[in-house]
Amino acid sequence: MKIAMLAQNASLYSHQRMKEAAEARGHEFDIIKTLRCYMNIASRRPEVYYNGEKLPLYDAVIPRIGASVTFYGLAVLRQFEMMGVYPLNESVAIGRSRDKLRSMQLMARDGIGLPVTTFAHDPKITDEVIKLAGGAPVVVKLLEGTQGIGVVLADTERSAKSVVEAFRGADVNIMVQEFIKEAGSSDIRAFVVGGKVVAAMERKGAEGEFRSNLHRGGSAQSIKISPEERATAIRAAKCMGLNVCGVDMLRANHGPVVMEVNSSPGLEGVENATGVDIATKIIEFIEKNAVAGKTRTKGKG
Repeated sequence: MKIAMLAQNASLYSHQRMKEAAEARGHEFDIIKTLRCYMNIASRRPEVYYNGEKLPLYDAVIPRIGASVTFYGLAVLRQFEMMGVYPLNESVAIGRSRDKLRSMQLMARDGIGLPVTTFAHDPKITDEVIKLAGGAPVVVKLLEGTQGIGVVLADTERSAKSVVEAFRGADVNIMVQEFIKEAGSSDIRAFVVGGKVVAAMERKGAEGEFRSNLHRGGSAQSIKISPEERATAIRAAKCMGLNVCGVDMLRANHGPVVMEVNSSPGLEGVENATGVDIATKIIEFIEKNAVAGKTRTKGKG
């Protein structure tokens, strides 16, 4: 098979691991810088160009689109879909997961466990928004934030109001969530491939840090998750329409709650913590499912 990966940084651990896994199984594998692609949007003749040349027709494409280039990255991915190339994750599904508010609304509709989440535009109703989230402490999140950036824990009503008003004053969209105190500074990352949880790790925040992201200095270890946690992760992936994703959950007193569904989860932390060869599992999934034109949206979404 000929497999393309859309990514800006070819040297990242995750990208090199998937390239190694694909080539070890006899596939051709090209890493293509997303922002260097350009498109010819012609009737019935969709094409993608790269470094001055038309790209060949690939059997599958693995989108590893950075959050900062989501809009252009999804446009490039849609073009591949129009050409009948099988996407590991579809453009519509990635778009859903990247919109934190939309993803929360979709999971709430499907009855998936979530922290109480509030959203409003008018800064005059800040008090009501904080109260709806259960009152301080609350977590205030930028809708466009990644890797723990733009996530603030407000301990008191006054600090919560100040943080919300500061973000709104900067004209950025935020949501306010209840703080799941019993989770402490840890969460669970369940790695889903093809509707199955293939690995799970517990991430703990650094000393004095409530965010558990590994990019924020957190640590990780392999963990055995409960059947309810496993089912929740699988349902969240299905709700987003993602074949491969990382589902981040907290252990609340009333059961697992989903914080985020990541459509481009890193492999390094989870592979090192669990010893599971996730890269090969992803390539095996592509081998079983990559059929030309096989997308639910057929590039129309």
